[in-house]
Amino acid sequence: MQGYLFLLPSLIGTGGFVLIPFLDVVRRSFLQAVGNGFVGLENYRMVLGNSAFRLAVGNTARFMLVCLPLLMLLSLFLAVLVREATRFQRWVKTGALLPMAIPAASVVVFFRLAFDEKGWLGRLAEAAGMEGQDWLASDSAFWILIVCYIWKNLGYDMILWLAGLGVIPKEQYEAARVQGAGEWACFWYITAPQLKETAFVTGLLSFVNAFRVFREAYLLAGDYPHESIYMLQHLFNNWFVNLDIQKMTAAAVMLVVLAGGILEIEEWWNRRQTE
Repeated sequence: MQGYLFLLPSLIGTGGFVLIPFLDVVRRSFLQAVGNGFVGLENYRMVLGNSAFRLAVGNTARFMLVCLPLLMLLSLFLAVLVREATRFQRWVKTGALLPMAIPAASVVVFFRLAFDEKGWLGRLAEAAGMEGQDWLASDSAFWILIVCYIWKNLGYDMILWLAGLGVIPKEQYEAARVQGAGEWACFWYITAPQLKETAFVTGLLSFVNAFRVFREAYLLAGDYPHESIYMLQHLFNNWFVNLDIQKMTAAAVMLVVLAGGILEIEEWWNRRQTE
């Protein structure tokens, strides 16, 4: 009983500021924007037929399908490198974790100075006799955003992988090497199988954190960026400014259902792997 009493303040705060407002959002998604007229699924049909919504969903899905595997693989590689390094381990850790201490706005300023039409890359191109371009106003903006986000979050995922690597007994590697196993065999048959739980946690947190990419995308190109980096967060921000309540509520409900479904599938896959 005492445990529930300790949890009560958090439960009241979560219920009052998260759960109850979201239930109201669900209710409003079936009503007119003004008044309480019931419109059924009309708001949902209107959102699904909106070209900006389809563009934002496609860009967000594309970003996650490209960015998340790259982020996890690169952070795993860096974690293994840090664990095996003896001379430069401190410097590698510092270099990977430094972006986490830098505000996102400062990180974006650096990328704008590099890839803007008047940035130093453009000036180098002009000095070499080539024509500079505004990288942030072309399809390259998508890859610039990915590099910016990975550089900012690489250290965070590296720490998660290091935590998983730290619980693997070194005696297993020593026994394998005595039997003639190489580095790749040790990783494939010892390291990888014991990182399943860590991979699940890292993937889950990376998926959730990926929805925060709006900061970088917004600071790079503003409210209406190049269509390749027009994300769901841009869409919601613009709908909020225009007070498109019916669209916002319907899209929010669909997004929660979709994200919840993806998380449930990931949880099911994790249970299958640990059985």
